[in-house]
Amino acid sequence: MGIKVSSLSFSYGGRPVLDDVSLSVPDGTLACVLGPNGVGKTTLFRCILGLERPDRGTVCVNGRDLATLSVVQRAREMAFVPQSHAQPFDYDVLDVVLMSASSRLGPLRSPGRREREAALAALERVGVAELAHRSFSQISGGERQLVLIARAIAQDARSIVMDEPTSALDFGNTARVMGVVRELADDGLAVVASTHQPDLAYLYADVVLALDEGRVRACGAPGEVVTAELLSELYGLDVEVTSLHGDRARACVPVRGLRRRGEKNGVPAGRGADVAAGEDRGGRESLT
Repeated sequence: MGIKVSSLSFSYGGRPVLDDVSLSVPDGTLACVLGPNGVGKTTLFRCILGLERPDRGTVCVNGRDLATLSVVQRAREMAFVPQSHAQPFDYDVLDVVLMSASSRLGPLRSPGRREREAALAALERVGVAELAHRSFSQISGGERQLVLIARAIAQDARSIVMDEPTSALDFGNTARVMGVVRELADDGLAVVASTHQPDLAYLYADVVLALDEGRVRACGAPGEVVTAELLSELYGLDVEVTSLHGDRARACVPVRGLRRRGEKNGVPAGRGADVAAGEDRGGRESLT
């Protein structure tokens, strides 16, 4: 059933932060949330996770009203993957993943063989099983993020919320993490993730929600949302969006950067991005 946000509004101390936000993320769907800093993405996620109570509207997870669920019940329905972070204590990777079992175990119970097998299977699924007995603090940022995703998988929830899962990752690790996130949705989970990279949202998501000052600016298929017009308005600068590989991907580039690159190479700014970059579109255009 997934995650369904209906007409959600929220304010801090009388200051509106979210206004009439709706989002539907059925099972088997990856939804990406776009928007500049300070538009309410984190607050939306806190409401979805039940950490904040909205002024109006509802959040339903797998058909259950979040407001009626206890903390333990919420953890059984929904997992959370934060931005990569360092643990305050020097846990092994396997121990970090085993923390997912707390919602199913009593306060005086320790993880047993069943929980260890589930944790190892989750590490195997994201491709980092060899790290099980390494220190979490001594692995790379990309590996940490994959471990946190493994922890969410081992939690055995049907829905996952991810706060900028590729934040501060390099190109290769970004691709690896987003590939795993896409696979989770393909396997039937409902996944909602925030990102600052519209080209990633276009490449991997089924649904893209664009937030602007706490309101839904657009929500729909990536091809309808990741456009030059909308991104230019959303981020307050001219953006060029170029279709690649039969529109299976789109590159989003600030026009000012293209002009600067063109001027640096002796190409007049008005001649366009293709000339400035020397891009081959069926016939290479010489810069000499």
